[in-house]
Amino acid sequence: MEHLCGSELPFWVANETLHTDSPDLPVCFQLSVLSWLPCVYLWLACLPYLFYLQRNNKGYIMMSMLNRVKTVFGLVLWIVCWADLFGTFHELQQGKTQAPIYFVTPLVVGMTMLLATFLIQFERLKGVQSSGVLFIFWFLSVLCAIVPFRSKIILAKSEIGITDKLRFTTFYFYFALIGAELILCCFNEKPPLFSDVDTDPNPCPQTTAGFLSTVTFWWFTRMAIKGYKNPLEAKDLWSLNKRDSSEQVVPKLLREWEVEQAKAHSAEDQSTQALYSKPLPAGEGNHVGGESSPEEVEVLLSKKKGPKKASFLRSLIKAFGPYFLIGSGFKLLQDLITFVNPQLLSLLILFTKQKEAPTWWGYALAFLMFFTAFLQTLILHQHFQYCFVTGMRLRTAIIGAIYRKSLVITNAAKRTSTVGEIVNLMSVDAQRFMDLTTFLNMLWSAPLQIMLALYFLWQNLGPSVLAGVAVMILLIPFNAAIAMKTRAYQVEQMQYKDARIKLMNEILNGIKVLKLYAWENSFKNKVLEIRQKELNVLLLVIKHFVALTTFAVYVTVDKNNILDAEKAFVSLSLFNILRFPLNMLPQVISSIVQVGSQWVSPLSLKECNLLTCVFVLCVCSINLMVPQGSLLAVVGHVGCGKSSLISALLGEMEKQEGDISIRGSVAYVPQQAWIQNAILRDNILFGKAYNEPKYRSCLEACALTPDLEVLPGGDMTEIGEKGINLSGGQRQRVSLARALYNEADVYLLDDPLSAVDAHVAKHIFDQVIGPEGVLKGKTRILVTHGISFLPQVDNIVVMVEGRVSEMGSYQELLKQNGAFAEFLRNYSLEDIIEEDGATGKTLFYYYQGHSRVSLSGLSHCWLKHVEPDPEKKLPKVEKLILAETAETGRAKVFWEYAKAVGPLLSLFIAFLYGCQNAAAIGANIWLSQWTNDAVGNGTKVDVSTRVGVYAALGLAQGILVMGSSFTLAIGNIGAARKLHCALLDNKFHTPQSFFDTTPIGRVINRFSKDIYVIDEALPSTVLMFLGTFFSSLSTMIVIVSSTPIFAVVIAPLAFIYVFVQRFYVATSRQLKRLESVSRSPIYSHFSETLTGSSVIRAYGRHNAFVLLNDMKVDENQKSYYPGIVSNRWLGVRIEFIGNCIVLFAALFAVIGKAHLNPGLVGLSVSYALLVTMSLNWMVRMTSDLESNIVAVERVKEYSETKTEAPWEVEEKKPSPDWPSHGNVEFSDYSVRYREGLELVLKNLTLSVKGGEKIGIVGRTGAGKSSMTLCLFRLLEAAGGEITIDGVNISEIGLHDLRSKLTIIPQEPVLFSGSLRMNLDPFEKYSDGEVWKALELSHLNKFVSNQPAKLELECSEGGENLSVGQRQLVCLARALLRKTRILILDEATAAIDLETDDLIQSTIRTQFEDCTVFTIAHRLNTIMDYTRVLVLDKGKIAEFDTPTNLLSKKGIFYGMAKDAGLTQ
Repeated sequence: MEHLCGSELPFWVANETLHTDSPDLPVCFQLSVLSWLPCVYLWLACLPYLFYLQRNNKGYIMMSMLNRVKTVFGLVLWIVCWADLFGTFHELQQGKTQAPIYFVTPLVVGMTMLLATFLIQFERLKGVQSSGVLFIFWFLSVLCAIVPFRSKIILAKSEIGITDKLRFTTFYFYFALIGAELILCCFNEKPPLFSDVDTDPNPCPQTTAGFLSTVTFWWFTRMAIKGYKNPLEAKDLWSLNKRDSSEQVVPKLLREWEVEQAKAHSAEDQSTQALYSKPLPAGEGNHVGGESSPEEVEVLLSKKKGPKKASFLRSLIKAFGPYFLIGSGFKLLQDLITFVNPQLLSLLILFTKQKEAPTWWGYALAFLMFFTAFLQTLILHQHFQYCFVTGMRLRTAIIGAIYRKSLVITNAAKRTSTVGEIVNLMSVDAQRFMDLTTFLNMLWSAPLQIMLALYFLWQNLGPSVLAGVAVMILLIPFNAAIAMKTRAYQVEQMQYKDARIKLMNEILNGIKVLKLYAWENSFKNKVLEIRQKELNVLLLVIKHFVALTTFAVYVTVDKNNILDAEKAFVSLSLFNILRFPLNMLPQVISSIVQVGSQWVSPLSLKECNLLTCVFVLCVCSINLMVPQGSLLAVVGHVGCGKSSLISALLGEMEKQEGDISIRGSVAYVPQQAWIQNAILRDNILFGKAYNEPKYRSCLEACALTPDLEVLPGGDMTEIGEKGINLSGGQRQRVSLARALYNEADVYLLDDPLSAVDAHVAKHIFDQVIGPEGVLKGKTRILVTHGISFLPQVDNIVVMVEGRVSEMGSYQELLKQNGAFAEFLRNYSLEDIIEEDGATGKTLFYYYQGHSRVSLSGLSHCWLKHVEPDPEKKLPKVEKLILAETAETGRAKVFWEYAKAVGPLLSLFIAFLYGCQNAAAIGANIWLSQWTNDAVGNGTKVDVSTRVGVYAALGLAQGILVMGSSFTLAIGNIGAARKLHCALLDNKFHTPQSFFDTTPIGRVINRFSKDIYVIDEALPSTVLMFLGTFFSSLSTMIVIVSSTPIFAVVIAPLAFIYVFVQRFYVATSRQLKRLESVSRSPIYSHFSETLTGSSVIRAYGRHNAFVLLNDMKVDENQKSYYPGIVSNRWLGVRIEFIGNCIVLFAALFAVIGKAHLNPGLVGLSVSYALLVTMSLNWMVRMTSDLESNIVAVERVKEYSETKTEAPWEVEEKKPSPDWPSHGNVEFSDYSVRYREGLELVLKNLTLSVKGGEKIGIVGRTGAGKSSMTLCLFRLLEAAGGEITIDGVNISEIGLHDLRSKLTIIPQEPVLFSGSLRMNLDPFEKYSDGEVWKALELSHLNKFVSNQPAKLELECSEGGENLSVGQRQLVCLARALLRKTRILILDEATAAIDLETDDLIQSTIRTQFEDCTVFTIAHRLNTIMDYTRVLVLDKGKIAEFDTPTNLLSKKGIFYGMAKDAGLTQ
């Protein structure tokens, strides 16, 4: 510096600066360091910044006034600096030599000003609205110019006065201009031309926010205020930033994943070549007509153990790593700044010891502490923001990838995991990833913090640190062991959770069947059993965790013989810094471990091995040629592979050899109609444009027009999940209409006529499928059991055990006299062939006449019937599936939760926390007393007592921590158990109507997400909340007791704190709720897609569904993103309050320096440094607590829904052998589906003697099914009563009633588990009885061929049995129960005639003396019944023996005629 400044300008003068009450910096220092600092910064930042701008071009901004002013000021600044330079040259000419510094500094500063001006313009061209780099530069310049500003004024006031007028003037010009630049820099430019901001109705203000606003998250304030004034709604949310939306995020990940896979393949190809033949060309074996997926072909290769496997993790890192690294950079800075404050604290304590030190030192230190803390806050929250956004993108990407995968996954792969498991993968595990990103940086940051803390402690305390360190190092393997153990437990717990959710999913899907069979208890116990295991594991996890925290606390307390205040409190604050990473490390490791155990699952989905699936149904060596435009019928027994043939044509089966080719597009009608939760019209259009005449003719052809007249909203009626509010026949016809509307070249119809009434079937065949139907000239493959249609088809294929046994036209097959002819002979054909024009006409006329009421009661279903106004055409549609409500307002659930934990236990827990903090304060006050001893006498007072008491207090604290955490854990688990029990109990007692109007996804959400929160998130939140609350409280107590004047500041700070917190909690709680409400649709839609994937593929709607899913995910992230930002917004504000506390604690310590001892100063300031952290965590925890407690609220809401009648009524219990005769009487009986709806059955009166066989017939919607539901009291009477053997059924318990009746329901439902469990869940019967039942239901051959016999595993929903076999299982159930009253609900719909005959004969022989009610479609099954009941519009139309009814020529006669049973 000597060379630069010359000898008369010294660089540093200690007496002028440090040791004086009015300090000033020497001129040389001012001119060099202070002037150059901002310049050096700008030149260093310039290159990377220019590179960044080049890469991220946002478009260009028009020149604005603001921009012009900034540029002009920049140029003027350059002129001012150079004026200075030329002034110096001028002095040279006059012979006045100046030190070189006078040349260098103006030159450097002037060049820098030019650079700044260039940046102002360059940023404008690249679309930067507000510049952080320049803001920091102007800020530094102003900061550095303040010192010369002051010294020049002091100089002017002094005797010497101003000698150098020019530089004095230029400096003040310079100062004014940089001040102006700094102020201008705070304002924003307009958005760039053509940016999204102009087009978006509600853009996110972040994109246009200024630098200051971005750093402090000021741009969020508008939403916070809005949310405080009234609860936020979905329309208040900002649009998602383009860069976070699915359309940008998902392809990014998929690209990386493809690259990964390609790499893996190239490495593998050498080893694989010999193994597999070349994969078939896409488009042939793959999905017909849809997009063939390259993944499918790749996956075939991918399971071979090659040298390198494609790593999903690696592709995630490549896609999202770079953005995440920016956050890590911030974290590094923050970690370094953290250690500045303890150093400042030691200086502050030194300062209080030196009584003669100038006061300004103290103030400077206080403000420096404040400034570093504030900087730390800003940097930390930028880091969090980056992490959370990365997490959010990860979730979007993973959900998107899983969804796209699920659309192309083969059936074989789908069988390896149930829908429940895949949905779980998407919900919980994607969430885990998201939570993980916040912690990932702790992996390197925690060790770094520990190292730095230990280094400073070593400097501070010397070797005595080693004792503490030794304990820590010894704990590391211990921690690791515990973490590993915890991992094992967590994996186990996840398995239980998956199992529980899978079971719940099935139970909810089959709840109707459980109710009809009175099987609730058996299944309830199964769920509780799994739940118990899950909680036991959870308890183990918590035990381990408590052990960890206790050790960490003990380590931080164990400080050996520290004596003076400076050392003691500096080490104390360092230990406090240490405590955080130490506590976090095991947590982070365990959560990474948790996600690690999740890694397995996305991958197993990603690389399902397609070659290891044994098909239950095999279609073998089939040669089939269907000429264009012909109609081919496929017939055969149950389970002979008819549906498999259709699946094979769709490319849904595993192809062993040969090939399939289909020319043209395909439309597919599955055996079980797949209906979306959307309006009826959308179900039919299925993504095609609406074309009125075409649409009307489709409805007409599929006989749907009359149905629409009954639906409350016509074709705009919303259809529930799985088509719940349509009858089976309507669902099938909607599915057919969809195929019809999607004009295709090839129609694959898998038994579409089985679920509809005989005359409707005839209408559909004539109008749609048959030779004169709408589809004539198209290629049609029809699987059918209806013999009457066979004469009209072009070709017939007869299938036997997966092979084609014969093929040919109807006449040819009759001539061949083979299996087919045999098959027909069993079913008297004479009357069926009978076909004349007249029948056709009468049918149509009859159809017109009797079709005014079409819908089954079910389809009035829970839609309040709105009386249409005379003027209005369409009545307003009441939503069937009511939108899920997001409760608003204060969560008054805390008390509920405390009740679940146990009120006394709750108080005891709070008490333990209080004690634990008292012990900590005690230990620290004892420490401060002890440090003052040393100051007082300069000798050691009785060290052993001091150490002894200190250690005892530390130990007490450790024990209390352990005690309080453990009691809390026990309490929380108790609460979780109670809440789940209540929810489960209520759901089993809930009436059927609830399940019909509530999407299953919503109920499952309660059982998975909300119970997960109550199990795992709530306990840790409560723990943290109590911890932070008590530590903030103790901080205040300590500071006030050491510097009482501090109490003055507490009030305003507390006021601001509460104010900010109220704003935040109101907004954040509502955002959390919106987020959880918008989350359900993602999963509902996902499970819907999984079930309908074959239909989606057949119609080639793959892309539309992917888009739909992306929309739902983005909708969900729209409320998640403001949620993250609200935490940042809050954090910055609360930590600012914390920093103020530090500032005031230090200031008051400086002010009261005279009468404060160093011990107290150390105590109060080190506590103040702690408080920032705990205040911030406290608000976060308050809000997390409030938002997590919403889970309790949601579970509570569903555990308090209305229940059905009690299962058992003790005083009215019927005798064990009731009903002994089986007499059933309806007297004046009426019923409706729900309050406020029309009656479905109106005043029925009839009596049935024991042992009678009654057939029930009527058009769809006449109330046939409703009548059977009434017997089981799934519907409660609106008037009148039903008595069975003289007992009024409405008075006895539901289980007593339902267990004495047997039903074979319309849709056979099986649960996953053994076949034996499906037949006899309570294990009441012996194996012999079970085999007998199987024999009578003609399943024994099938079952005894299976290696597992009765233990044959049924997959979810019985997917691995054919529909017919499932129906036979239901028959076997009925045979086992063998009750006096049997009800058959269209039980024979999905069965071929032969099996049907078997069932009928079984029923006739086995249930000879029972009362049987049969709802029949095929009239020939009930022709020999005692009596037939004809229902029409909920009233009895005819009731007599079949022969009498036929002679009456009424409705029944008309139906029989259509079915070809009578002339």
